[in-house]
Amino acid sequence: MSKRRDYEHMEERRLQGARLLEDGVSQAEVARQLGVKRQSVHEWAKIMATEGEKGLARVPTGRKPRLNAVQLAQLAEHLQNGPQAHGYATALWTTERIARLIKRQFGVRYHRDHVGRLMGQMGWSCQRPTGRARERKEEEISRWKRVEWPRIKKKPKKKVAP
Repeated sequence: MSKRRDYEHMEERRLQGARLLEDGVSQAEVARQLGVKRQSVHEWAKIMATEGEKGLARVPTGRKPRLNAVQLAQLAEHLQNGPQAHGYATALWTTERIARLIKRQFGVRYHRDHVGRLMGQMGWSCQRPTGRARERKEEEISRWKRVEWPRIKKKPKKKVAP
């Protein structure tokens, strides 16, 4: 999954580079000090020459998110309620189910593969519920692990002296 870009930090770095260039620092030295490529500083210098410092203040590139922060918070609440609260028989969220939930609640279509990326951005991870049989007998399981398993477990052959 790709990291989110910190556009404010990137803009501040460009403006800091502009100040260094105005102070007469070479493009190579600006690149070294700010940890960027020389080509980037060269582009900044060209923009400054035509548009001034305001040209370096850019809006983030790429498509705008289809769900805003408020909608993402609402989605998290829906997910917290569990799939059964939304009419599903099992307690397992799948990306297809989440995509249907997003479409139903917000009118936005997401491909199930992108839903996985969206969940990662929200800090959610893939997990399965711990399904346990109702008939499960904890005491019998404990006894089996303590008594039966050591009895049937393979043991290494004893070494014979040469």
